[in-house]
Amino acid sequence: MDEKVFKMMGRSGALSVTIGVIAIVFGLASGVLLLISGGRLLAGKSKILF
Repeated sequence: MDEKVFKMMGRSGALSVTIGVIAIVFGLASGVLLLISGGRLLAGKSKILF
């Protein structure tokens, strides 16, 4: 019984670390994309005619 709990805790820890790394990578990627699109919007602001 103790061995099953020990293995489950190890798998849960590994899964948590994996999900954390994926979340960091996704967060950085979306942040970079938002910065690029925001810069393009600000650069194109002077070209808009109303």
